[in-house]
Order: sequence, then structure tokens, then C-alpha cells
Amino acid sequence: MPQEIKLNINGHLKTISADPEEPLLYILRDEFDLKGAKFGCGVQQCGACMVLVDSLAEPTCLRPCGSFENTQITTLEGLAKNGKLHPVQQAFIDTQAAQCGYCLNGMLISAVALLKTNPRPTDDDIREGLNQVICRCGTHSRFIKAVKLASEKLNA
Repeated sequence: MPQEIKLNINGHLKTISADPEEPLLYILRDEFDLKGAKFGCGVQQCGACMVLVDSLAEPTCLRPCGSFENTQITTLEGLAKNGKLHPVQQAFIDTQAAQCGYCLNGMLISAVALLKTNPRPTDDDIREGLNQVICRCGTHSRFIKAVKLASEKLNA
């Protein structure tokens, strides 16, 4: 049964009438037209549906939207500020880190979360921080390069 749900998405408080058990992914995509998070596996294993929840990378394809009340949700669209890409987004462009792009949302969100907790990660730290996202194209070395570049820019 639909209820009023209040979500803080990309710094804006939004109210929606929805079934609190509906996965957040569908609310983001269908109600708010935020298409960065994608449906991948549907079982929280691939990372395509990631968003930042209070600065942590979290999957959204199964988790009920009602469980996100009183949290800060940041989607891929919310990373850029004042028309300027987030340093992680820019680093991924600069290093040409994406091929097909399907995992890109999860990689970017996971990289931002990693750099918030570990501003100067090692290669192993980066691999561990991105391991919850599946990439079939095999551009992992570029992802590592991109996260290192973003780290340099953020710590300059």
C-alpha cells in the first residue's frame, strides 16, 4: 500500500507516494528520471545499481525505498557540482576508463566512496574498493589509473 516517503536525493528533499517495499532503483529511475543507476543482475551482485548512501556505496535493486528515509542519497547525477564534473568522473574521462559503460555507474560511485575513506589508496586498496562491481570489458587497469588520478587531484 502506498505511503508518503521522504528521500534526500542529491541534496534535495523529495516526497513521493510509493510502496515502501519498492526497490529504490525503480523509484530513482521511474519517478525521478535519474538513470545513472542501472538494473543489472537484480540480486545486488553486479554493482550497476549503486548509489552513495551517507557516503557509502550501496546497491539499490533490492533494498526497499522506505529504508532510505533519513539518509543522504547521492546518485551519479549528483556527483557533479555547479556544472563541473566530480574529480573521479573527470579522471575516468581523462584515462578513458570505460568501454561499454554498463559498470561505470558502480565503478564511479565505488571510487568516490573509497576516496572519501581512503584519500591515498594503493593499487590493492583500489582493487578492493571496486571489487563489488562486475566489469566484463576488462578495463580494470584503467580504473586503477583513474582512481589514482582522482586521488592526486583531490589531494592537490
